[in-house]
Amino acid sequence: MTERALAAAFAAFSLFAAAPLGIGAQKAQPVVVGVSGPLTGPVAQYGLAWKKGFDLALEEINARGGIRGRPLQYVFSDTQNDPKQTVAVAQKYVADPRIVLATGDFSSTSSMAASAIYQRAGLVQFGFNNSNPAFPSGGDCCWSNSPSDANEAPAHAAFVRDLGLRKVAVFQLNTDWGKTAGDLTVAALEKDGVAVAVREAYLPDERDFRAAILKAAAAGVDGFVFVSYANDAALLVQQIRAQGIRLPIVANGANATADFPRLAGEAAEGVYVAGDFAADDPRPEVRAFVSRWKAKYPGQDIDFFSVHAYDSMKLAAAVLGAAADSKGAIGRRAVRDAFAEVKDVPSVLFGKVSFNPATRKVDSFLGARLVISGGALRAWDGRR
Repeated sequence: MTERALAAAFAAFSLFAAAPLGIGAQKAQPVVVGVSGPLTGPVAQYGLAWKKGFDLALEEINARGGIRGRPLQYVFSDTQNDPKQTVAVAQKYVADPRIVLATGDFSSTSSMAASAIYQRAGLVQFGFNNSNPAFPSGGDCCWSNSPSDANEAPAHAAFVRDLGLRKVAVFQLNTDWGKTAGDLTVAALEKDGVAVAVREAYLPDERDFRAAILKAAAAGVDGFVFVSYANDAALLVQQIRAQGIRLPIVANGANATADFPRLAGEAAEGVYVAGDFAADDPRPEVRAFVSRWKAKYPGQDIDFFSVHAYDSMKLAAAVLGAAADSKGAIGRRAVRDAFAEVKDVPSVLFGKVSFNPATRKVDSFLGARLVISGGALRAWDGRR
């Protein structure tokens, strides 16, 4: 695709066609989104990836008029993905009249700890990273465009099956999210004819997996399946390879982050990841996004979490635009109602998205089979 074609595709993909913000509009009261997520701590890389996607989206949104002439902004409160901190942040956000929409946190466990606070205050909690199918059950203020574990787990299991694995060891985080995703993954594996010989649940701060790895090897497994985050997955991969075990490893979509191969180093080469985005996807909207990303972040890898944050901020802007009255005022109740009204919002990941008002979720799901090669996530070519 030529540079001119990329530019045209990117312009067509943009949500807003208004003129750039003028001097008067730049001085208008901003529309503020409150973000709750990790910027420090063990999963900080995810929040930092979000920021890149958010900033790219805001640059485009505000260059094209913002929200009815008002600039869109976000405030990001660091929670370290700690449920206690997400509760405190929720209390702060519901008390701040500037904030008309809240989003986050990283894990469903941390997000759902704060859902009741947002629900009571009538402030939408847009859980764009919350894959737990139960997240929207928090009430009519809980909306999510995250791929659901109900879809992710079967796709993960099917990848394992299609790689020819028949007897595996499953390593999963011992958290609410890990148990939910792990249960769904094991059920899907067994449905697909893959036996789970060993299932190990480990704590988030666990660092030594050698005994469990040797137990799995002794059970005669022909592969490993991870339901994990990038930090613990990197340790697992390194310790598996350090034992001289060369069996296939198939990680879940939470590891579809540029930091996973960086953290794991050479041990990650050849590891498979059941993700949701491939940077080398040939679709025009993806190629246009990649071109814009490279212009803003030269030399920096793109991963699902950056792209999904970008998509989600664009989707939030569409909702806020629909919620604004003729004078540009936006109320929290109008925001809640607008989530059910927006239709076919352009998306890098899914082409177009709409919410299902009955479930308060986006039903779209594509999935992407990835492999780590040359220190980066790449689309799997079907060869093992």
